[in-house]
Amino acid sequence: MRDLNINLTEGKNSTKIQSKKTKSFGYQVLGFGAGGGASPVEVEALVIAGGGAGTGSIENSISAGGGGAGGYRFFGASSSNILELESGVQYTVTVGGGGSGPTGGPGPAAAKGTDSSFVGGAINNASSGGGHGPGGAGGSGSGGSSYYGPSGGSGNAGGYTPSEGNNGGTAASYAPGSTGRAGGGGGAGAVGGDQMDGGAGTASPSFDSTQRAGGGGGAQAFGSGGSGGAGGGGSGGSGNSNGGAATANFGGGGGGSGSSFSMQRTGGVGGSGLIKLLIPTASYTGTTTGSPQESTQGSNTILTFTGSGSYTA
Repeated sequence: MRDLNINLTEGKNSTKIQSKKTKSFGYQVLGFGAGGGASPVEVEALVIAGGGAGTGSIENSISAGGGGAGGYRFFGASSSNILELESGVQYTVTVGGGGSGPTGGPGPAAAKGTDSSFVGGAINNASSGGGHGPGGAGGSGSGGSSYYGPSGGSGNAGGYTPSEGNNGGTAASYAPGSTGRAGGGGGAGAVGGDQMDGGAGTASPSFDSTQRAGGGGGAQAFGSGGSGGAGGGGSGGSGNSNGGAATANFGGGGGGSGSSFSMQRTGGVGGSGLIKLLIPTASYTGTTTGSPQESTQGSNTILTFTGSGSYTA
């Protein structure tokens, strides 16, 4: 979905993004004789993609890596960029799902998290799904596995500035009968741990202080698995066990699985994504689809989409 990308610093496809220094936040109506009609409404947005699944395992003494968190992109005052919504335009919200955890082996590419997007008029924004498998790239990269490939995957698959996520951690080299700690998946706020914790997520103060998009923990074939990154990451498998599932609608990566014997084990499911919009209440139209949760914060209305839908400005 590279056609959905917006580079925040270079201004690609950014005709409806303005620096916070150029306009005051709120809703403005052009006076009589000034051309008529409503000016664009300035909003803030949080777009989080689905997290990648933890890697599955099948061989003896395999420690599989944690899934990468879904891409995390914030548009608002603290990022020096505010989105402008055009009156009467319908904006489509697509919330990405978490990757499924395959049984055995590195698993299919389909276990990568799904992209999330906010699109309408001249606005085309997306976040990349979290990485899966050994060395899988994504919004944040997956952790390396002791047998399938020790290197962690690359984050920021969309090539955005600032980055939407971080790299996965490195695993210990494989050796039969070894503990073989796997790498943790990258999170929105930190790289995945080398042997084994998932990278921490991050928070957007404009909405709340909750961390989201943490990486999945890596497994250990003969010991305790790594912790999921703060922000919904699933825990890594301990010994001969499956990886833990990530928290729904946090965009975290699933935990990797461990095989201390020749048995198939499943990587944890990645967490689904989330999209939040902060809209001045005086400008809020109330025209939505998809049943987003509605709340108020001071003079603003917050829409929280846990599934796909739309908002008409």
